[in-house]
Amino acid sequence: MISFCISIVVLVISYYTYGKFVERTFKVDTTRTTPAIRLQDNVDYMPLPRWRIFIIQFLNIAGLGPIFGAISGAMYGPSAFIWIVIGSIFAGGVHDYFSGMLSLRNDGLSISEVVGVYLGNKSKYLVRIFSFVLLIFVGTVFIVGPAKIIDGMTQNIFGIQLWIGIILGYYIISTLLPIDKIISKIYPLFGIAMVLMALGLFVALLINDYQIPEISWTSIQNGTLQPQDTPIFPMLFITISCGAISGFHATQSPLMARCMTSEKQGRSIFYGTMITEGIVALIWAAAAMVVFRGVSGLNEAMFANDYNAAWAANEITYSLLGKYGGLLALIGIVIAPITSGDTAFRSARLILADSFKYDQKKVKNRLFLSIGIFVIAIALTQVNFDIIWRYFAWSNQTLATMVLWTITIYLAQRKRNYWIVLIPSVFMTMVCTTYILLAPEGLQLDNTIAYALGAISTLIISGLIVRKIKKK
Repeated sequence: MISFCISIVVLVISYYTYGKFVERTFKVDTTRTTPAIRLQDNVDYMPLPRWRIFIIQFLNIAGLGPIFGAISGAMYGPSAFIWIVIGSIFAGGVHDYFSGMLSLRNDGLSISEVVGVYLGNKSKYLVRIFSFVLLIFVGTVFIVGPAKIIDGMTQNIFGIQLWIGIILGYYIISTLLPIDKIISKIYPLFGIAMVLMALGLFVALLINDYQIPEISWTSIQNGTLQPQDTPIFPMLFITISCGAISGFHATQSPLMARCMTSEKQGRSIFYGTMITEGIVALIWAAAAMVVFRGVSGLNEAMFANDYNAAWAANEITYSLLGKYGGLLALIGIVIAPITSGDTAFRSARLILADSFKYDQKKVKNRLFLSIGIFVIAIALTQVNFDIIWRYFAWSNQTLATMVLWTITIYLAQRKRNYWIVLIPSVFMTMVCTTYILLAPEGLQLDNTIAYALGAISTLIISGLIVRKIKKK
């Protein structure tokens, strides 16, 4: 319990300390006119109150990742706490803040176009493809995921296809309509449900006599059933993404950059939401360890249920909150992915619009770009959910790494403290390259060979970036 509480306190303090340091490194200019005011079109570019933007951004980024990812990450043990805290503060928070602020400085452009500004056209085209594919993965995962949960809540009376159809219909409407028509209006209500869910679990953990594993040299060893097949490095850092660092966040930040009225709002909207998501991930990781009576019990339960995180989330909520509290929490679990899925498709539309310089004021233009997006998503709903989720996890972290390198170059060119981004850039490069070399969905190489090749790849990529910085 002590380690868990300290972890939450550290995250809260980091917002007021390291978050301010990151803000000073960026050098906020409060005299700049933001895109929301200068380019207002009452569809995507539209001034909104900061509290509303914060809620929208939080719900955009807090999908199933800080819930399912945290539950799966808890199978490794209290080392999950360490990664969530360090990742949120020094990697995720920095990644989210700078990606959002660079979009704000560049007319609210999508992340692929922002990367192109600082890394050139080749990188822009690569990130366009990468981010578009990632968003389609996210949107599809967040159609099927909540549909499965609702189907389970209703005891399979109506069938999963009905819920997929209803969720997809909502996504189409929210993607086409101006941001203030649906998203801006219903997200505050969804936000309340999310807060009550996390707060309810947190209070239940504190007031009951639960033994949350403490961080110690022994406890941070790999707690999975087959540690040789699931090494902490790099598996844990891919498993827990949205609760520590996530490239998906960089695709969402431009949506809010188009609604902000001052650069001063950036720390709360971008860094603050990442810290909030880290707290949510900590709560779910701790709850998973508690409900299943320790790390070994969690692993055994997950193995017996085909590693179904949705099933585990259901067990956790009802065990900690009872019948009615569990039902409320499950509503929060359903809302989390839906509020990320709708903006994933919206972001995909905006990436296409930015790429082809296609005006989005007219609804027929938005519909034209959206048709192809949803046709692909419908086709992917027929693919095994677990396969899509695994590839999403790796592509998510790879995009985050690309964005970190972009930020590194941005700061280096301006002779600012780029070390705060360079270190997480190198680390995440090693994570992503090693993972795809040894993972079941990758090359499945021997661990030793994968580590060696991952290190070599990281040195080469880092060297090329440093060379680019010096050339610039």
